[in-house]
Amino acid sequence: MDRLETRELAYFVAVAEELHFGRAAERLGMAQPPLSRAISRLERRMGVRLLERTSRRVALTDAGAVFLDESRRLLDSLDAAVRRAQRVRQPGRLVMAVRPGTASGLIADLVRSAEVGNHDVLFAHDRPAALRDGKADVALLCLGTDDLTGLRTADLTEEAPFALVPRDHPLARRPTVTVAELRQDANFDPECPPLGLDEILDRVVLGRLVTVVGSGAAERIPAEVAAVPVSDLPPTRLALAWPEETPRPAVTAFVRSARATEARRVLDAKDVIRRSSAS
Repeated sequence: MDRLETRELAYFVAVAEELHFGRAAERLGMAQPPLSRAISRLERRMGVRLLERTSRRVALTDAGAVFLDESRRLLDSLDAAVRRAQRVRQPGRLVMAVRPGTASGLIADLVRSAEVGNHDVLFAHDRPAALRDGKADVALLCLGTDDLTGLRTADLTEEAPFALVPRDHPLARRPTVTVAELRQDANFDPECPPLGLDEILDRVVLGRLVTVVGSGAAERIPAEVAAVPVSDLPPTRLALAWPEETPRPAVTAFVRSARATEARRVLDAKDVIRRSSAS
């Protein structure tokens, strides 16, 4: 059998999702008869019935359900490949996916780093998906919780969890808090919304959000916000991740620069502690 064309996959996905040839044809911007013929030709080429058709309904066969999942995956992979190839035209440009409120001090230092070059920050909860679909070149992931399948990683740092609450909040003066105590607040969101840290802090200041961030973000809070250690959550181990395919030179440079930047930050923090103790 000759290799299938992406056009054929797109036709099948439209029909399989709509389960109606007329709606699928309208979605694809084509007439219904050629779409119906294309699907029939696809089934003959594959030697498998993908759809059960009657005058009243269209339904997926078991084989069709499997082929739908695979077709979606293949089309998504193709779109991701196109996005990654397009960014190669800008050798020094990177898109980095991060969870809002995670290692924001380190991220800010990297954004300002002349070693890395131009890059954008994509705030996303599902950073592995951003890598796999080509929306990001590199991501800051949590080891032990994020799905690392098909990704290469480089350990970077570790962050302790802190709750962000308004300065006048009942928990603001506590030495530590628990997740159960945070859940008593109607504005508690255990997952930071997909916003920049400044917007997250604005919501906390206004009393519209209570959430948990890493210690790197807690370093940057304004006076109107309190950062309280969360006693029953473990530290988060952070790593940079990228697709297993051969990384672009810009990705390699970024990983090297990130590790060097974090090492400098650790040394600076130790130096501050040493000088404070000496005084």
